[in-house]
Amino acid sequence: MKLSCIHTHTSFCDGDGTVEDFCRAALEKGFSSLGFSAHAPIQKKTGLPSAWTLQEEQLPRYIEAVREAKRRWEGKLAVYLGLEVDFIPGLMGPADADYREMGLDYLIGSVHCVLPPQGGWFEVDGSPDIVEKGFLEGFGGDSDAFVNAYWDNVEALIRSGGFDLLGHPDLIKKNNSKSRFFSEDSAVYRRRAAAVAALAGRYGITAEVNTGGMNRKRINDPYPSLPLLRRFREHGVPMVINADAHCPEDLDGYYPEAVKTMLAAGYTETVLFEGRKDGLPLWSRERLGPC
Repeated sequence: MKLSCIHTHTSFCDGDGTVEDFCRAALEKGFSSLGFSAHAPIQKKTGLPSAWTLQEEQLPRYIEAVREAKRRWEGKLAVYLGLEVDFIPGLMGPADADYREMGLDYLIGSVHCVLPPQGGWFEVDGSPDIVEKGFLEGFGGDSDAFVNAYWDNVEALIRSGGFDLLGHPDLIKKNNSKSRFFSEDSAVYRRRAAAVAALAGRYGITAEVNTGGMNRKRINDPYPSLPLLRRFREHGVPMVINADAHCPEDLDGYYPEAVKTMLAAGYTETVLFEGRKDGLPLWSRERLGPC
């Protein structure tokens, strides 16, 4: 099976390693392609502080660094230029016009942040203490309200469009060890997750099996969890295997586990990004097999 990863984060945002470091590691690991997807800047658009995204002044340098890598690695490794863009209701999302003017190869659309009804905001994949504070102060400790707010954002992201790949659909589970904030078996969680899978199928979305939480030793299975991945399979949603790598060593981290989870969900193939044609992403199909 061909290896690829188009969800990566270098030292331009919250990762560790240069564009060149990632390219060298990808070639050594036998990758056919590699995509860079720095977190798009959020402060100017939203007024929210952020230490984990690209800073506005770094965006041109990031774009040029990846374009230079495209030229340098041509014929040895296909390199793609992307961004991971947060959907924050009423403030920003991948459908914003400015992203279409950047000449990017692809966009990942993701939900990292929730804006609780009681004010404030927090990242669902921040530290457990940050999530607990936001859960208690923003949602009054109401599990269903927290779950609904997250899935509301994911549904709104899908409906708004503008992206090529749906990132880590159930990121909300990252800090939920021992059902700390909610139960994935609750009726509300199962209903909302199933609705997102159905919506993704209806909108023709491509999503990812993301091993980033495993790479960072926060969870023991990929995003999405097996029950949700089965729902995606039922609705014909194509899946890309990505490491959400924040260092070069993690580029193929837990790919065998991702394959095993996909097979258990009923998938027989994954898809690989092959660039764009006539403004649309090109995906090739790859039969699941040993990594």
